[in-house]
Amino acid sequence: MIIKMKTKLFSILVFGILIHFSTIGSAQEGTENRPPKEKWSLVQLEGRVTDINKDTREVTVMGPKGNLVTITADDSIERFDEIALNDIISFEYYTYLLAEFRAPTAQELEEPLVLVAEGGKAPEGMDPGAGLGAVVKAVVTVEVINRPEMIVTVKGPAGNYVSIEVEDSVLIEQLHVGEVVVLTYAEAMALTLEKVK
Repeated sequence: MIIKMKTKLFSILVFGILIHFSTIGSAQEGTENRPPKEKWSLVQLEGRVTDINKDTREVTVMGPKGNLVTITADDSIERFDEIALNDIISFEYYTYLLAEFRAPTAQELEEPLVLVAEGGKAPEGMDPGAGLGAVVKAVVTVEVINRPEMIVTVKGPAGNYVSIEVEDSVLIEQLHVGEVVVLTYAEAMALTLEKVK
C-alpha cells in the first residue's frame, strides 16, 4: 500500500550522490520513446561526517567530490556511538534507482512524493543480508544538464536537489531542462561503517 511520504525523507536521501543508470525494459510510449533506466549499485565511500543523529542512527557524510549522502546505520553496526562530527569514516551501502521517462499519472501529480515501502529486501543475486532503507517514489524535474561531465541535477517536490551521473550518452542528449521524470529510489542503508584512523 502506498503511504503518504513526509517531506523529511526526501531531504535525508542521497543528495549529490553519483548514481549510474543502466537500461531495462521496452521503450515507453510518447514522443521521446525512451525506456526506463534502473540500477542497483554497491557503493564504497570514504568521507567526513557533517551531521549525525544518534536517535535515528542517520549520518550525513561529504564525499571526496563534495557529494553528500545520508545513510542509516543498522542496529548490527557496532561502535556507532563513537562516531562524531568531522570524523572521517568509510562505509558501504547499496543504492537503487528507477527512472521512468513518462508523464506522471493524475495520482502521482496529486501525491508527488510517496513512501512505497518501509524497507526493501535484497534482490535476487544480492547478499540476503544486504538491507535497504525506505523506498520512495517522487515526481522530479530536470533542472541542470551538464553534458561534459555527464551529470543531471533534478529537483524534487520538496525543493531538494539530487545530482545523478549518467553513463548513457544518448540519454543525456535526449534530456531537456524542465522535463518531468518519475524516480523510484531507496534510502541509503549502511552495510559497514567504521572510523578511518
